Amino acid sequence: MPSGPAADGVRRPRLTGRAAVLLLVLSVLAVSYASSLRAYLQQKDQIDQAKTEIAQRSAAIQSLEREKQRWQDPAFVQAQARERFGYLMPGEKSYVVLDKNGKPIESRATLSSPQQVLQPKEPKAWWSKEWESVQLAGNPSSSR
Repeated sequence: MPSGPAADGVRRPRLTGRAAVLLLVLSVLAVSYASSLRAYLQQKDQIDQAKTEIAQRSAAIQSLEREKQRWQDPAFVQAQARERFGYLMPGEKSYVVLDKNGKPIESRATLSSPQQVLQPKEPKAWWSKEWESVQLAGNPSSSR
């Protein structure tokens, strides 16, 4: 006959007191580490957001500093006074173009890109313009 605990008919529990304590300690450690990890990740997100905000505000500050530098230039201030308020230098005359209703027409002057201004035009022979004149004389417009 076999001897031992199984032979007595008493079965040993699979979970001993030591194993239960070990399992309890491991679960407490896991919960503790999980909450610490969650706090770490939240703080990391907050730091990233703060860094992004700092970068945005630094860019805004640099932009304002450049604007401040522009206003230190007397030529820029003079140009702004002319554009915004219509100021003139002594001896200058101002002309206002009116539309058919007598209201001033706003200027819509725009600068073109340097690439368009500096493009060389294709040269035309002098006789091509003269030939266009001869053709136009041979076919007068019927609007007269």
